[in-house]
Amino acid sequence: MDFSKLQATSKITDEWSYPLVDAGRSGLLQVSPDHKLYWEEYGSPDGEPLMFLHGGPGGACAPVMSRYFDPARYRVILFDQRGCGKSEPTVASAGPKIALANNTTDHLVTDINALREALGIKGKMHVFGGSWGSTLALVYAIRYPENVASLILRGIFLGTREDLLYMYQGNAAVFDKTPYALTEPGSYVTYPDEWKTFVELIPPAERGDMMAAYKAIFDMTPQTEAERARQLKAALAWSVWEGTISNMIPDTADSGKFGEADFALCFAQIEAHFFANQLFLEPDYIVRNVGKLVGIPMHIVHGRFDQVCPLPQASRLVAALAEHGAAPATFVMTNAGHSAMERETALALTAIMDGLPRV
Repeated sequence: MDFSKLQATSKITDEWSYPLVDAGRSGLLQVSPDHKLYWEEYGSPDGEPLMFLHGGPGGACAPVMSRYFDPARYRVILFDQRGCGKSEPTVASAGPKIALANNTTDHLVTDINALREALGIKGKMHVFGGSWGSTLALVYAIRYPENVASLILRGIFLGTREDLLYMYQGNAAVFDKTPYALTEPGSYVTYPDEWKTFVELIPPAERGDMMAAYKAIFDMTPQTEAERARQLKAALAWSVWEGTISNMIPDTADSGKFGEADFALCFAQIEAHFFANQLFLEPDYIVRNVGKLVGIPMHIVHGRFDQVCPLPQASRLVAALAEHGAAPATFVMTNAGHSAMERETALALTAIMDGLPRV
Protein backbone atom coordinates (compact mmCIF):
# COMPACT_ATOMS: atom_id res chain seq x y z
CA MET A 1 0.00 0.00 0.00
CA ASP A 2 1.17 3.52 -0.78
CA PHE A 3 0.83 5.90 2.17
CA SER A 4 3.22 8.49 0.75
CA LYS A 5 0.52 11.15 0.35
CA LEU A 6 -0.45 11.16 4.02
CA GLN A 7 2.46 13.30 5.16
CA ALA A 8 1.83 15.83 2.41
CA THR A 9 -1.68 16.43 3.73
CA SER A 10 -0.29 18.24 6.78
CA LYS A 11 2.35 20.41 5.11
CA ILE A 12 1.79 23.75 3.45
CA THR A 13 2.37 23.62 -0.31
CA ASP A 14 0.79 26.10 -2.72
CA GLU A 15 -1.24 27.93 -0.06
CA TRP A 16 1.54 30.43 0.67
CA SER A 17 0.46 34.05 0.26
CA TYR A 18 3.91 35.26 -0.76
CA PRO A 19 6.44 33.88 -3.25
CA LEU A 20 9.81 32.33 -2.56
CA VAL A 21 12.43 34.86 -3.66
CA ASP A 22 16.15 35.41 -3.34
CA ALA A 23 17.53 37.53 -0.54
CA GLY A 24 18.04 41.19 -1.36
CA ARG A 25 21.26 41.30 0.64
CA SER A 26 23.39 38.95 2.68
CA GLY A 27 26.64 39.00 4.59
CA LEU A 28 28.80 37.87 7.48
CA LEU A 29 28.99 39.95 10.66
CA GLN A 30 31.92 39.56 13.04
CA VAL A 31 30.37 39.42 16.51
CA SER A 32 33.37 38.11 18.47
CA PRO A 33 36.98 37.15 17.77
CA ASP A 34 35.74 33.61 17.15
CA HIS A 35 32.32 34.02 15.56
CA LYS A 36 30.76 35.49 12.41
CA LEU A 37 27.00 35.49 11.84
CA TYR A 38 25.57 34.81 8.40
CA TRP A 39 22.52 36.99 7.67
CA GLU A 40 20.09 37.60 4.84
CA GLU A 41 17.60 40.40 4.21
CA TYR A 42 14.25 39.96 2.43
CA GLY A 43 11.40 42.26 1.51
CA SER A 44 11.43 46.04 1.49
CA PRO A 45 14.65 47.76 2.62
CA ASP A 46 12.47 50.57 3.99
CA GLY A 47 9.86 48.27 5.53
CA GLU A 48 9.02 47.54 9.15
CA PRO A 49 12.07 45.68 10.54
CA LEU A 50 11.52 42.08 11.65
CA MET A 51 14.12 39.86 13.30
CA PHE A 52 13.58 36.13 12.66
CA LEU A 53 14.97 33.76 15.32
CA HIS A 54 15.34 30.13 14.26
CA GLY A 55 14.92 27.08 16.45
CA GLY A 56 17.22 24.51 17.96
CA PRO A 57 19.37 25.86 19.44
CA GLY A 58 21.55 24.78 16.57
CA GLY A 59 19.07 24.97 13.71
CA ALA A 60 19.47 27.34 10.80
CA CYS A 61 17.46 29.64 8.56
CA ALA A 62 16.27 28.91 5.04
CA PRO A 63 14.75 31.20 2.38
CA VAL A 64 11.31 29.59 2.82
CA MET A 65 11.16 31.21 6.27
CA SER A 66 10.68 34.59 4.59
CA ARG A 67 7.32 33.52 3.12
CA TYR A 68 5.23 34.39 6.19
CA PHE A 69 5.79 38.08 5.52
CA ASP A 70 4.44 40.59 2.99
CA PRO A 71 7.61 41.68 1.13
CA ALA A 72 6.05 45.06 0.37
CA ARG A 73 5.57 45.76 4.08
CA TYR A 74 8.35 44.08 6.04
CA ARG A 75 12.13 44.19 6.11
CA VAL A 76 12.90 40.62 7.19
CA ILE A 77 16.24 39.66 8.69
CA LEU A 78 17.11 35.95 8.82
CA PHE A 79 20.36 34.90 10.45
CA ASP A 80 22.08 31.73 11.60
CA GLN A 81 23.01 31.73 15.28
CA ARG A 82 26.52 30.97 16.48
CA GLY A 83 27.99 27.64 15.45
CA CYS A 84 25.40 26.61 12.88
CA GLY A 85 24.08 27.10 9.36
CA LYS A 86 26.27 29.39 7.27
CA SER A 87 27.71 31.20 10.26
CA GLU A 88 31.42 30.67 10.99
CA PRO A 89 32.82 28.52 12.48
CA THR A 90 30.31 25.69 12.71
CA VAL A 91 30.45 22.63 14.90
CA ALA A 92 30.73 20.53 11.75
CA SER A 93 33.63 22.51 10.29
CA ALA A 94 35.65 23.35 13.39
CA GLY A 95 34.47 20.94 16.06
CA PRO A 96 32.58 21.63 19.28
CA LYS A 97 35.49 23.00 21.34
CA ILE A 98 35.87 25.95 18.96
CA ALA A 99 32.29 26.47 17.79
CA LEU A 100 30.77 26.14 21.27
CA ALA A 101 33.23 28.54 22.91
CA ASN A 102 31.49 31.78 23.85
CA ASN A 103 28.19 30.31 22.70
CA THR A 104 25.52 30.94 25.32
CA THR A 105 22.12 32.58 25.51
CA ASP A 106 23.72 35.83 26.67
CA HIS A 107 25.95 35.79 23.60
CA LEU A 108 23.00 35.19 21.28
CA VAL A 109 21.03 38.06 22.82
CA THR A 110 24.03 40.34 22.37
CA ASP A 111 24.30 39.18 18.75
CA ILE A 112 20.76 40.37 18.02
CA ASN A 113 21.69 43.88 19.08
CA ALA A 114 24.94 43.72 17.13
CA LEU A 115 22.99 42.77 14.02
CA ARG A 116 20.47 45.56 14.66
CA GLU A 117 23.27 48.08 14.83
CA ALA A 118 25.17 46.75 11.82
CA LEU A 119 22.04 46.85 9.66
CA GLY A 120 20.99 50.30 10.85
CA ILE A 121 17.78 49.18 12.58
CA LYS A 122 16.67 51.93 14.94
CA GLY A 123 13.70 51.98 17.26
CA LYS A 124 11.30 49.08 17.59
CA MET A 125 11.26 45.91 15.50
CA HIS A 126 9.02 42.88 15.32
CA VAL A 127 10.62 39.74 16.79
CA PHE A 128 9.45 36.41 15.34
CA GLY A 129 10.62 33.09 16.78
CA GLY A 130 9.57 29.47 16.95
CA SER A 131 10.55 26.68 19.37
CA TRP A 132 13.98 27.67 20.77
CA GLY A 133 13.46 30.84 18.73
CA SER A 134 10.46 31.62 20.94
CA THR A 135 12.67 31.18 24.02
CA LEU A 136 15.31 33.51 22.63
CA ALA A 137 12.68 36.03 21.53
CA LEU A 138 11.15 36.10 25.02
CA VAL A 139 14.55 36.46 26.70
CA TYR A 140 15.48 39.28 24.32
CA ALA A 141 12.18 41.07 24.95
CA ILE A 142 12.58 40.72 28.74
CA ARG A 143 16.00 42.40 28.52
CA TYR A 144 15.31 44.93 25.77
CA PRO A 145 11.56 45.68 25.75
CA GLU A 146 12.25 49.13 24.30
CA ASN A 147 13.41 47.46 21.05
CA VAL A 148 10.36 45.22 20.53
CA ALA A 149 7.24 46.33 18.65
CA SER A 150 5.59 42.89 18.88
CA LEU A 151 6.42 39.27 19.64
CA ILE A 152 5.18 36.61 17.21
CA LEU A 153 5.86 33.20 18.74
CA ARG A 154 5.31 29.65 17.51
CA GLY A 155 5.68 26.46 19.54
CA ILE A 156 6.47 27.99 22.93
CA PHE A 157 9.53 26.46 24.61
CA LEU A 158 10.08 27.51 28.23
CA GLY A 159 13.14 25.29 28.56
CA THR A 160 12.59 23.81 32.01
CA ARG A 161 14.09 20.46 32.98
CA GLU A 162 10.59 18.98 32.90
CA ASP A 163 10.13 20.13 29.30
CA LEU A 164 13.37 18.44 28.24
CA LEU A 165 12.67 15.18 30.07
CA TYR A 166 9.35 14.90 28.22
CA MET A 167 11.17 14.76 24.91
CA TYR A 168 14.45 13.02 25.69
CA GLN A 169 13.95 10.82 28.75
CA GLY A 170 10.47 9.28 28.75
CA ASN A 171 10.59 5.59 29.65
CA ALA A 172 14.24 5.14 28.61
CA ALA A 173 15.37 3.96 32.05
CA VAL A 174 13.15 0.86 31.86
CA PHE A 175 13.09 0.48 28.07
CA ASP A 176 15.27 -2.65 27.94
CA LYS A 177 12.85 -4.55 30.20
CA THR A 178 9.48 -2.98 29.35
CA PRO A 179 9.81 -1.02 26.09
CA TYR A 180 6.10 -0.31 25.84
CA ALA A 181 5.58 0.69 29.46
CA LEU A 182 3.91 4.07 29.93
CA THR A 183 5.93 4.81 33.05
CA GLU A 184 6.47 8.54 32.39
CA PRO A 185 4.93 11.17 30.16
CA GLY A 186 6.81 11.76 26.95
CA SER A 187 6.94 12.08 23.19
CA TYR A 188 7.69 8.36 22.93
CA VAL A 189 4.00 7.62 23.56
CA THR A 190 3.15 9.00 20.12
CA TYR A 191 6.28 7.85 18.27
CA PRO A 192 7.25 4.42 19.73
CA ASP A 193 9.16 3.09 16.73
CA GLU A 194 11.24 6.25 16.33
CA TRP A 195 11.84 6.27 20.10
CA LYS A 196 13.24 2.73 19.90
CA THR A 197 15.91 3.89 17.45
CA PHE A 198 16.80 6.87 19.64
CA VAL A 199 16.99 4.89 22.89
CA GLU A 200 18.83 1.82 21.65
CA LEU A 201 21.89 3.77 20.59
CA ILE A 202 22.63 4.21 24.31
CA PRO A 203 23.59 1.14 26.43
CA PRO A 204 20.92 0.17 29.01
CA ALA A 205 23.14 1.05 31.98
CA GLU A 206 23.41 4.66 30.75
CA ARG A 207 19.74 5.29 29.98
CA GLY A 208 18.92 6.84 33.34
CA ASP A 209 19.99 10.19 31.84
CA MET A 210 19.68 10.10 28.08
CA MET A 211 20.77 13.68 27.52
CA ALA A 212 23.94 13.15 29.53
CA ALA A 213 24.68 9.88 27.73
CA TYR A 214 24.38 11.53 24.33
CA LYS A 215 26.42 14.54 25.42
CA ALA A 216 29.23 12.24 26.57
CA ILE A 217 29.45 10.90 23.02
CA PHE A 218 29.38 14.42 21.56
CA ASP A 219 32.06 15.66 23.96
CA MET A 220 34.65 13.01 23.13
CA THR A 221 37.45 13.87 20.73
CA PRO A 222 37.36 11.00 18.21
CA GLN A 223 40.73 9.29 17.76
CA THR A 224 39.66 6.62 15.27
CA GLU A 225 37.30 6.23 12.35
CA ALA A 226 35.12 4.03 14.54
CA GLU A 227 34.81 6.79 17.14
CA ARG A 228 34.04 9.38 14.46
CA ALA A 229 31.39 7.08 13.05
CA ARG A 230 29.87 6.56 16.50
CA GLN A 231 29.72 10.30 17.13
CA LEU A 232 28.07 10.96 13.78
CA LYS A 233 25.60 8.11 14.33
CA ALA A 234 24.64 9.64 17.68
CA ALA A 235 24.23 13.10 16.17
CA LEU A 236 22.04 11.71 13.40
CA ALA A 237 19.91 9.77 15.90
CA TRP A 238 19.39 12.90 18.02
CA SER A 239 18.65 15.09 15.01
CA VAL A 240 16.34 12.67 13.21
CA TRP A 241 14.39 11.99 16.44
CA GLU A 242 13.51 15.68 16.76
CA GLY A 243 12.96 16.16 13.05
CA THR A 244 10.59 13.21 12.90
CA ILE A 245 8.47 14.10 15.90
CA SER A 246 8.23 17.73 14.75
CA ASN A 247 5.60 16.64 12.24
CA MET A 248 2.17 15.43 13.21
CA ILE A 249 2.42 13.09 10.22
CA PRO A 250 6.14 12.26 9.82
CA ASP A 251 7.69 11.60 6.44
CA THR A 252 9.38 8.31 7.30
CA ALA A 253 10.89 8.05 3.82
CA ASP A 254 12.79 11.35 3.97
CA SER A 255 14.32 12.86 7.11
CA GLY A 256 15.27 16.02 5.18
CA LYS A 257 18.00 18.26 6.62
CA PHE A 258 17.80 16.41 9.96
CA GLY A 259 19.39 13.39 8.27
CA GLU A 260 22.27 15.36 6.74
CA ALA A 261 25.60 14.87 8.49
CA ASP A 262 26.73 18.50 8.79
CA PHE A 263 23.34 19.73 9.97
CA ALA A 264 22.99 16.89 12.46
CA LEU A 265 26.44 17.48 13.98
CA CYS A 266 25.68 21.17 14.51
CA PHE A 267 22.10 20.70 15.65
CA ALA A 268 22.65 17.83 18.08
CA GLN A 269 25.85 19.10 19.68
CA ILE A 270 24.64 22.68 20.15
CA GLU A 271 21.35 21.48 21.63
CA ALA A 272 23.15 19.12 24.01
CA HIS A 273 25.51 21.96 25.00
CA PHE A 274 22.64 24.33 25.81
CA PHE A 275 20.48 21.69 27.50
CA ALA A 276 23.32 20.49 29.75
CA ASN A 277 23.66 24.08 30.94
CA GLN A 278 19.93 24.74 31.50
CA LEU A 279 19.91 27.01 28.42
CA PHE A 280 22.33 29.28 30.33
CA LEU A 281 19.34 30.78 32.12
CA GLU A 282 18.30 30.95 35.76
CA PRO A 283 15.59 28.39 36.63
CA ASP A 284 12.19 29.33 35.20
CA TYR A 285 13.69 32.59 33.94
CA ILE A 286 10.93 33.45 31.48
CA VAL A 287 7.93 32.89 33.75
CA ARG A 288 9.59 34.68 36.65
CA ASN A 289 10.30 37.72 34.44
CA VAL A 290 7.11 37.74 32.41
CA GLY A 291 6.00 41.01 34.02
CA LYS A 292 8.67 42.78 31.98
CA LEU A 293 6.75 41.85 28.81
CA VAL A 294 3.63 43.77 29.79
CA GLY A 295 2.95 46.33 27.08
CA ILE A 296 4.45 44.28 24.24
CA PRO A 297 1.75 42.82 21.96
CA MET A 298 2.29 39.06 21.93
CA HIS A 299 0.90 36.67 19.33
CA ILE A 300 1.17 32.92 19.99
CA VAL A 301 0.55 30.03 17.59
CA HIS A 302 0.92 26.53 19.00
CA GLY A 303 0.13 23.14 17.50
CA ARG A 304 -2.34 21.23 19.61
CA PHE A 305 -0.47 17.98 18.87
CA ASP A 306 3.06 19.36 19.35
CA GLN A 307 5.30 16.66 20.86
CA VAL A 308 8.52 18.68 20.82
CA CYS A 309 7.11 21.57 22.84
CA PRO A 310 3.80 20.30 24.24
CA LEU A 311 0.90 22.74 24.44
CA PRO A 312 0.96 23.18 28.25
CA GLN A 313 4.09 25.30 27.80
CA ALA A 314 2.08 27.87 25.86
CA SER A 315 -0.79 27.62 28.33
CA ARG A 316 1.62 28.23 31.22
CA LEU A 317 3.00 31.35 29.53
CA VAL A 318 -0.51 32.66 28.89
CA ALA A 319 -1.48 32.01 32.52
CA ALA A 320 1.63 33.86 33.74
CA LEU A 321 0.75 36.82 31.53
CA ALA A 322 -2.82 36.79 32.87
CA GLU A 323 -1.49 37.16 36.42
CA HIS A 324 -0.08 40.50 35.28
CA GLY A 325 -3.30 41.48 33.51
CA ALA A 326 -1.65 41.09 30.12
CA ALA A 327 -3.38 38.50 27.97
CA PRO A 328 -1.69 37.85 24.61
CA ALA A 329 -3.15 39.71 21.67
CA THR A 330 -3.53 36.35 19.89
CA PHE A 331 -3.41 32.75 21.11
CA VAL A 332 -4.18 30.28 18.33
CA MET A 333 -4.10 26.50 18.81
CA THR A 334 -3.81 24.82 15.42
CA ASN A 335 -4.56 21.22 14.50
CA ALA A 336 -0.87 20.61 13.89
CA GLY A 337 2.32 19.34 15.43
CA HIS A 338 5.49 21.33 16.04
CA SER A 339 6.74 22.21 12.58
CA ALA A 340 6.32 25.74 11.29
CA MET A 341 5.71 24.20 7.85
CA GLU A 342 2.46 22.48 8.80
CA ARG A 343 -0.41 24.06 6.92
CA GLU A 344 -2.58 25.41 9.74
CA THR A 345 0.35 26.85 11.64
CA ALA A 346 1.89 28.50 8.56
CA LEU A 347 -1.45 30.03 7.58
CA ALA A 348 -2.08 31.29 11.12
CA LEU A 349 1.36 32.93 11.32
CA THR A 350 0.87 34.60 7.93
CA ALA A 351 -2.57 35.88 8.95
CA ILE A 352 -1.13 37.38 12.14
CA MET A 353 1.64 39.15 10.22
CA ASP A 354 -0.86 40.49 7.69
CA GLY A 355 -3.09 41.80 10.49
CA LEU A 356 -0.52 43.50 12.74
CA PRO A 357 -1.06 47.23 13.30
CA ARG A 358 1.54 49.19 11.39
CA VAL A 359 4.41 50.68 13.35
